[in-house]
Amino acid sequence: MENNIAEIWTEKYRPKKLNDVVGQKSIVSKIKMLIERRSIPHCLFTGHAGIGKSTLAFVICNELFGEDWKNNFLDLNASDTRGIDTIRSRVKDFARTIPISGGFKIIFLDEADALTKDAQHALRRIMENYSDKCRFFLSCNFISRIIHPIQSRTAVFRFSPLKEQEVIDHLRMISGKENVKADDNALKAIFNVSEGDLRKAINILQMASLEESTTEAQIYDIVKKDSEQTRKMLNYALSGNFLEARNSLITMLESISGEDVIKEVHEQLFHLDMPDQQKIILLEKIGECEFRLVEGSNPRIQIGALLAHIALNAKK
Repeated sequence: MENNIAEIWTEKYRPKKLNDVVGQKSIVSKIKMLIERRSIPHCLFTGHAGIGKSTLAFVICNELFGEDWKNNFLDLNASDTRGIDTIRSRVKDFARTIPISGGFKIIFLDEADALTKDAQHALRRIMENYSDKCRFFLSCNFISRIIHPIQSRTAVFRFSPLKEQEVIDHLRMISGKENVKADDNALKAIFNVSEGDLRKAINILQMASLEESTTEAQIYDIVKKDSEQTRKMLNYALSGNFLEARNSLITMLESISGEDVIKEVHEQLFHLDMPDQQKIILLEKIGECEFRLVEGSNPRIQIGALLAHIALNAKK
C-alpha cells in the first residue's frame, strides 16, 4: 500500500472542470450554458455542507479565466469575517478595481449566512454599485438567513444531497489511485456516516487508508457512530430512567458532536417500537433540539432536555 498522506485528498481530488463535478447534474448543465454565453449573474449556492458549493465556485472561475483565475478571484469565509468592516474594506476594495482579464472578477463569500444583517445590507449595496466589473458568488447552508434583497439579486442554485452511488463511485476512483483496499461494504459505510457529505467521506477514506485494508467495522470505529449506544440511550429514557439516559449521552458527547448525536437519535426514532402518534410528538421535539444546536446551544443541555421530556412522558 502506497499512501501519500502528506497531501489532503479533498484538495488533491477537487474537480477542476465542470465535467468532473460529482452529482448536481441539473445545476452543472445550467452553469455550462451560462459560461458558454459569458452571461454570469450573481449566484447564491444553497445546500448542506460537502455537496459541491465551494467546488463549483472554483470550477466556474477556472473555466472562465483559465490560468489567470486566481488574479480575478477573491475567496472569503464569511463565518470568519462576518462583520460590516470586512465587507466595506476587503470586499469593496477588491470589487472596485479593474479586472485583469475576462471583463469581470468574482468574489466568493463562503458561508454567507453567517454574515450579520448589517454586513449583508452593505454587501447588497456593493453588489449594485459594482455589477459592471464584479460578480458575487455566495454559498450558504440556510437560505432563510440571507436577506431577501440579496436573494432577489442572485440566481439561486439549490444543491441536493449526493446519491449513494455517486459518492461510492468517487470513493472507488480515489481508492484505485491511492491503492486503498476497500470493499463495497466499507464504501457503503462511509456513505452512511457521511450522509452525502463528499468532503467528509473523502476524509474518512483517507484516515481509513492507514490500515492494510478498509472494512465496515473500521469505518464505524473511526467516526465513533455507535447506533447501538444511541438505541440504548433512548431505551433508558423511554423506560423512565433519565439518569442512565443522561450518562449515556455524556459518554457519547466525549467522542462525537451534539449535532451528530441528534441526527442519530432522529434516525433511530423510526426503529423504535412505539405508536406513530408518539413518534410524531418526539419528532417535533427532535426538530426543535436540532435547531437550537445549529444556533449554537449547549448539546448536553439541549439533548438532556429532550431525554427528560421522553422520560417524563414515559411515566404517564
